Amino acid sequence: MKATIEHNPPSLDDVPEGPLGEQILRGYELTNATSEVLRGEAATVEDGQARVNALSCTSCHAGAGMDEHSSSMVGVSAVYPMYIPRSGEIVTLEERINGCMVRSMNGEKFAEDDEDLDAMVAYLTYISKDIPVGAELPWRHKNNMDNVPVPNVDDGEELYKQSCIACHAADGAGTGSNSGPALWGEESFNDGAGLARMSKMAGYVQNNMPIGQEGSLSDQEAADLAAYILSQDRPEWQGHANDWPNGGRPTDLMTKEKRDQVNDGSIDWESVLGHKE
Repeated sequence: MKATIEHNPPSLDDVPEGPLGEQILRGYELTNATSEVLRGEAATVEDGQARVNALSCTSCHAGAGMDEHSSSMVGVSAVYPMYIPRSGEIVTLEERINGCMVRSMNGEKFAEDDEDLDAMVAYLTYISKDIPVGAELPWRHKNNMDNVPVPNVDDGEELYKQSCIACHAADGAGTGSNSGPALWGEESFNDGAGLARMSKMAGYVQNNMPIGQEGSLSDQEAADLAAYILSQDRPEWQGHANDWPNGGRPTDLMTKEKRDQVNDGSIDWESVLGHKE
């Protein structure tokens, strides 16, 4: 039986002095303000495009991954390497970070020898201090809705107008990577990211939104909001054909084809959500 571990990441005030401490703090900076840091320092900008979108890791992993209730990353260094069905192979922590860079950040991978990649690993290892390999981490995989009800996109739009505009803006472009991340448009995550799935978006919305009223939305309301958000235009992931090479491709991934179906009224939500008669 696996040991259950308490969520108790060390304070950044206790980061050791010297090169390791500097590396950990650099990793924190990169995690907490990813786009601000990388855009400000980007030496590689092609065709006028920054190397990442306007999000940060904190956009999804609150508190730079140290918030227990919002996709905490505490313990990840004890979990990886691990098998990822989407990749169809065992993935290292470095490879997982790069997966987020090209999907959630809609940007470029770090090179294998990039000091910033090493810094992010050092930071994630630091906040995972004293968590043994194989430990049961009860805070992982909470932002998922197992049985998503058939959504009403129009109701989702109304809910968005009532509760989400103040932080995420009327056009979904957001007000800041940590204060109100972009939910759609060119500065948001692409449709190869985990949150582009209905089950994950609905679960995340229900567990984390609205700020200060987390958990107040019903399954139906969270599904309606997720469907509205994911029906909006966003960058397209060019690697869909290579995902889930060993089978098990989920049906609730909201690709451009499904977004178009929502908007022309032809989408079969029962099929998308995997409902069985």
